[in-house]
Amino acid sequence: MDLIKIKDIYSSPNYNSKIIVAGWVRAFRGNRFIELNDGSTIQNIQCVITDSNIDNKIIKKINVGSSLKIQGTLIESIGKGQSFEIEIIDIEILGESDPDKYPIQPKKHSFEFLREQAHLRIRTSTFSAVMRIRSKLAFGVHQFFNEKGFNYVHTPIITSSDAEGAGEMFQVTTLNNSQKEKKEVDYSEDFFGKKTSLTVSGQLEAETYALGLGDVYTFGPTFRAENSNTSRHASEFWMIEPEMAFYDLNDNMDLAESFLKYVLKYIMNSCKEDLKFLDERLTKEQSQKPKNERDELNLIEKINFTINNEFTRISYSDAFEILKNSNYNKKKKFNYLISEWGCDFQSEHERFLVEKHFKSPVIIYDYPSKIKAFYMRLNDDEKTVRAMDVLFPGIGEIIGGSQREERLDILQKRISEMGIDENELWWYLDLRKYGTVPHSGFGLGFERLIMFCTGMQNIRDVIPYPRTPKNASF
Repeated sequence: MDLIKIKDIYSSPNYNSKIIVAGWVRAFRGNRFIELNDGSTIQNIQCVITDSNIDNKIIKKINVGSSLKIQGTLIESIGKGQSFEIEIIDIEILGESDPDKYPIQPKKHSFEFLREQAHLRIRTSTFSAVMRIRSKLAFGVHQFFNEKGFNYVHTPIITSSDAEGAGEMFQVTTLNNSQKEKKEVDYSEDFFGKKTSLTVSGQLEAETYALGLGDVYTFGPTFRAENSNTSRHASEFWMIEPEMAFYDLNDNMDLAESFLKYVLKYIMNSCKEDLKFLDERLTKEQSQKPKNERDELNLIEKINFTINNEFTRISYSDAFEILKNSNYNKKKKFNYLISEWGCDFQSEHERFLVEKHFKSPVIIYDYPSKIKAFYMRLNDDEKTVRAMDVLFPGIGEIIGGSQREERLDILQKRISEMGIDENELWWYLDLRKYGTVPHSGFGLGFERLIMFCTGMQNIRDVIPYPRTPKNASF
């Protein structure tokens, strides 16, 4: 007899049938009722010891955290809280658990505590729900681009170029400390023969493939050596970066909107139980806050809000005027007041536009060139670039992108203005010398999307093993 997943029992219960399940004990009450979970669903299944043939020595070894293989009969339950249960015929203990040392007990644990138990926190309801949604979202991402005819490109993790021009990169080297301490380090002696780092983005390499394959995307890990301990920053995270030949900024915005709506609809259809659980958890959490600090929409409402509303598109200059003249700004309710054109909008400004002013997701485009990257196409006014940011309720920016600068002379000028070594980007400049075309792309931090979809407030709780300053455990 084969094992059956608990998820499959819930989707199609076959009463009075003999079945075998395996999983971990979430609770054990009265030496009789076992709550078992196998990770396939948020729901446990109750297994009841009724047969006196079950060896008492086995029963004494069952504790929270134990792994069991149970054979029994699926019957209708007369108890509250479940419509069926398993009447146990036989129990096999696959792995014992010390009840005095097992840290994940059937009670509420703080997220801070669970981060210290990152190898075991997946056995809690909250983290199993989050990680199942993460898995489904990743599949939905690939499915969307596959249906659109995109090619999936694996861009390098080790690179010699800084796509963002920020310099916050992790160096990769085999040089010993004495060599690295020299005033003039000779990188020709290093493993790759030059200075290399972990990538902050796969965009530049993806662009090269777009200008040969047409439409491509990369979906992989990226790294930032930024010494930041905020709830939204991690040193290692995953990025989704499509690049499209012959796309202008409007095409780029169209793709970003359809992509986000597609993956959100996908998880609404495939993760209903997990979303319902997280929605109820978040609603309870919100109810304990002062009314003025509560979110206006619950989790599922936020997702539907995004799916069902057309994204409002507005230029940076128009958004600036709205924010500057808003009562929030005039009455100094913003932590960062809006005064001078050219400032970079903060999350509070982005959320104001989405949640208060337009009451829809928003795409801001044509940003000041001085606050954006060198590769973004310069507009005719020479003050703004063809950049775009997609803003969501509760989170602010979720996508950043642009039409790329395809004109060689202007790109070279921008690179020079930003103090970037043109020699390191010779291959990138070649794209503008040989058959250049208009092209566009965007980047989406995968963990930020998961935070939006799960209601989790800290990036450390939506990635299996977070890497942050002073933390590389597990």
